[in-house]
Amino acid sequence: MTSTSDRPVQVIPVYPAPDFRVQAGANLGDPVADMDELILDDIYMLEPGAARQRLALSALGDGGFCIAPGSELGRPGATVHLDCALQFMTPDATTAEALVLVETDEDGLIAATYLLPLTPLAAKTDYRLVGIDRDSARRKFAQIACVSFTRGTRITMATGAQIRIEALKVGDRVLTRDDGAQEIRWIGQSTLRAEGTFAPIVIRAGTLNNDGDLVVSPDHRLFVYQRSDMIGAGRPELLVKARHLINGDSVYVLQGGYVDYFQILFDHHHIIYAEGIAAESLLVDPRTRPALPDGLLDKIGQTLLTGHENAGAHGLDVQKTLLDRPDAIALLRRASTQ
Repeated sequence: MTSTSDRPVQVIPVYPAPDFRVQAGANLGDPVADMDELILDDIYMLEPGAARQRLALSALGDGGFCIAPGSELGRPGATVHLDCALQFMTPDATTAEALVLVETDEDGLIAATYLLPLTPLAAKTDYRLVGIDRDSARRKFAQIACVSFTRGTRITMATGAQIRIEALKVGDRVLTRDDGAQEIRWIGQSTLRAEGTFAPIVIRAGTLNNDGDLVVSPDHRLFVYQRSDMIGAGRPELLVKARHLINGDSVYVLQGGYVDYFQILFDHHHIIYAEGIAAESLLVDPRTRPALPDGLLDKIGQTLLTGHENAGAHGLDVQKTLLDRPDAIALLRRASTQ
């Protein structure tokens, strides 16, 4: 069993393999499995009443994962392997993507298999398996963990000017809360379908004292400094994931179409200002490293590798249980001003 203490934890919504079975094809009746067992053109269908469950993963230093305490699925401490990426086609020619994760036991044998949809899966729909790819799986998973701003987001520069993120360049100096003006080392950009795991979160203007609408990736963490501890966190400095604030009104999921995501990388993990409020920059860790271009870390040097080690330096990573109340956003807004 692998230790999970002091490791970055990522919670992903997955289906246990038995919830997604072959309805027609060579593996008739079998649940989705690891790459070696899959056969192209098999047709899968989501089991009636299937619901995604929380799989909590701790990132390990070697790029692997293990199941974290508190996970709804799996055995805490068990090793989890990212097996492959799958592509499906529906009868109306719509594509769907998913990742397969495999949990192993102490003998290295498969204990459980999980399906992580990257786009929503619908009930009573045939999904023909048309693509199996192991090489892209880690990059696709890393894209989920990367914190990203969307096109049009205004970033506060060292001069105080606010510049749209798509106009920024490597070497530009951005204002950080923790260390003043810092140079951008890399800017990433990707265009993804704004569905399921990759659908962005909209935080409407004024919700957290932000000047304009802030649109970010679901796991992007916002920084809140509490002048008074109104949610019982026990710490004044908080990091709050955008998806934990969703209320369907002032904070909501923007589904449909495509989204342009941008990542800003510095020598260290920083808190910067976007649309007037504090939010984190990209954190390089075992989860996100595969999303970086080949050779980037070698080009930048060892500074970057050591400058992102303390993931909790900026505050408490607030769990959803503390925010699972109808007045959570109002409390956070007041806590930062009173």
